[in-house]
Amino acid sequence: MTTLRNAKKTVLAILALIFLLPVVFMQSCKKKRTEMGSILYKHTHNAVYKNADEKEFAAVFRKVLATNGEQMANPQIIRDYYKKTDYEPVLVLNHLWNGDISSMLKDYREAYRHGINPAVFDPDQIDTLVSRINNKKAVKTTREAYYDIAKLEMLVANSLINYSSYLQYGILSPRKLFSRYFIKTERPDTTSMNKVFSVASIRTYLDSIQPKDPQYLALQKAYLEGFKAPKMSKEETRRILLVNMERLRWKNKPDGDRYVYVNIPDFCLDVMDSGRSVLNMKVCVGQGRNDKYQNTLEHYDDTCKVDNPNPHETPQLSSVIHSVQVNPIWNIPKSIATKEIIVQAAEDPYYLANKNINVYKDGKLIPDPEDIDWSNVTKENCPYEFKQAPGEENALGKIKFLFENGSSIYLHDTPAKDAFGYKIRAVSHGCVRLEKPVDLAHNLFRDTVKYNLIAKDMQEDDPTPQDIALRPRVPVYITYVTCWMDQNGQLQFRQDVYGHDIIIYDHLKKFLPQ
Repeated sequence: MTTLRNAKKTVLAILALIFLLPVVFMQSCKKKRTEMGSILYKHTHNAVYKNADEKEFAAVFRKVLATNGEQMANPQIIRDYYKKTDYEPVLVLNHLWNGDISSMLKDYREAYRHGINPAVFDPDQIDTLVSRINNKKAVKTTREAYYDIAKLEMLVANSLINYSSYLQYGILSPRKLFSRYFIKTERPDTTSMNKVFSVASIRTYLDSIQPKDPQYLALQKAYLEGFKAPKMSKEETRRILLVNMERLRWKNKPDGDRYVYVNIPDFCLDVMDSGRSVLNMKVCVGQGRNDKYQNTLEHYDDTCKVDNPNPHETPQLSSVIHSVQVNPIWNIPKSIATKEIIVQAAEDPYYLANKNINVYKDGKLIPDPEDIDWSNVTKENCPYEFKQAPGEENALGKIKFLFENGSSIYLHDTPAKDAFGYKIRAVSHGCVRLEKPVDLAHNLFRDTVKYNLIAKDMQEDDPTPQDIALRPRVPVYITYVTCWMDQNGQLQFRQDVYGHDIIIYDHLKKFLPQ
């Protein structure tokens, strides 16, 4: 009997709960439907907001988002966010009346400080809608209110995402601009864009994303003060500052204290340690499309607007130096072999022997390559492979520094020292030639047994290849920067040997202040 009575009580309790749930749910929905209207009426004192209904507003907002995609840089991300949140105008409700949106508009109107046209963020249209929503006489029906709030919410969301992304990640994606760009670079994604919807204070958030890198601030100051670089016009200086401010916004900077840094337009390598250069040397880089500097940021033709690299340009890349090869063998690339080696061999039958170049066919060494009639060998029918043995004539010198990359690029010594006296050192086939390779080896390996072995092997009369691992491995960055602040606080400017500045500037133009 006791068990039966308990069972009846349980059934009655469940039935009561079943009947009670719809009442609670209806009260909850009723509260939700009137919440937006209450907030709007509280701040505007306009009676048209009293009857505002979330479902009716959602239908209007959905329509506004569907028909105004051209006004949004990331329409699908914005639409997906509001779909998941039942089209609640969170930015208007949370930030319109606490001063956040007014503060945001102030930042938009000062976007010129970053070299960005304020009009990109629609501050005037946003301001007009804010004034209209707060004007009792302007909004006369609830239907009008829905459209005004929907448009304002959309504009604020779009502009805030854009402003945030531009300052934190840059306006342009370098991967889309350059075919030979292989540096890990973060770009805005759904998570970073959606962050703007959940910030407690837009003012605090905007302060947190302002660029604080001393390099950026130095270029920004020069830009705002109208600085003119030596031997450049004021307009060309302005443009080079704008381009390099954009580069500094890209999230592709070294994240370790110690790394090897090659700047292509500077024709120099630095070993950086805790923010300072502890070793500097000249380098030779790959030949460039603009190596006569015939095109400048102020005067360039239409062919310069898109990436059309010289076949020998050194790519931008990031990797990790994992080892060195002392007395390296040079596996001569087919492009060099067919354009240069077979031509030289045809002109001089002893060229290959003098240069210590071995010839292979189907993987087998040819003992007497001078017996080959090289005048009949062409790019199209060349069946040979070429390897240059270690020695004084080896194009890689006595040492090369190895790191993984998809372009077969490495840092290496060279017997051709004269090029380090050139002002424009874009002369290689793509790899980076080092002025002081022994100094780099010493810096990376320190005073260790491995370094002593490297120094000894490089002096051998009968050199043999020797691979030596580097531990710990050291990051290497081959990048492209034409303006920066040096360690003495002075701005340095370099010419655009590969035409990269022109490509960036031409893509930036529509975002720049008028």
